Amino acid sequence: MNESQAQLSEFSFERRFDDRRAMEWMQNNWSKSFLFSALYAMLVFGGQHYMKLRPKLNLRLPLILWSLSLAIFSIVGAVRTSTYMIHILSISGFRRSICDQSFYYGPISKFWAYAFVLSKAPELGDTAFVVLRKQKLLFLHWYHHITVLLYSWYSYKDMVAGGGWFMTMNYAVHALMYSYYAARAAGMRVPRPFAVLITSAQIAQMTMGVAVSVMVYRWMQHGGDCPSRLDNIACAALMYVSYLLLFCNFFYHTYLQRHAKTTKTV
Repeated sequence: MNESQAQLSEFSFERRFDDRRAMEWMQNNWSKSFLFSALYAMLVFGGQHYMKLRPKLNLRLPLILWSLSLAIFSIVGAVRTSTYMIHILSISGFRRSICDQSFYYGPISKFWAYAFVLSKAPELGDTAFVVLRKQKLLFLHWYHHITVLLYSWYSYKDMVAGGGWFMTMNYAVHALMYSYYAARAAGMRVPRPFAVLITSAQIAQMTMGVAVSVMVYRWMQHGGDCPSRLDNIACAALMYVSYLLLFCNFFYHTYLQRHAKTTKTV
């Protein structure tokens, strides 16, 4: 593995990244994600109450910059993590791509794995734009933000199997999603099929998340080459199943039901 890993082309900042120090920090501080989640919930619902009798804010330029920065981050993250995942798939196969812990400390991926879990804290800022612009706040929105933060920080410290797939899929979907948000905030007319594509990609991500959780559980029972914990697998499975149901519900009400009503009206 070391010789083949050396063939991967790293940027200097990726090579210099100290994954051991990052892992140590997360093992000592992962529980702070509960504090961040509690503060987030208080600010979100307190902010809604505060804005109730106040005019909505425009925030167009900040929203463009926010969405664009997250889009660029997600695009680069998707490219770099998928490069490593393709490498593992090509030399070791599908099972190893799920069970191999090297995603957390391997070349290229070690930096982006840590960047991924840390990014779930500032991504909570998405909701500020929803609240301050007085848009409808969906349960799916804030529930997703809180649970992803908690699960990501909880899982990284244990280097559980499946992490490479979870992170790479999320980077890829967020690359599409934040690019769409940036374009919309900038006033560009984005074709409706692109929005449908994003939600479809999210549903595919959640389906794959459930499948990976099941495979990790099965393979963990048959040997020690797929390291995880039963509580982690249970959390992952429940989380991804709930996401899958919520995104399917969102897809139905946003695209199918509205389309049916429009067709009847016409």
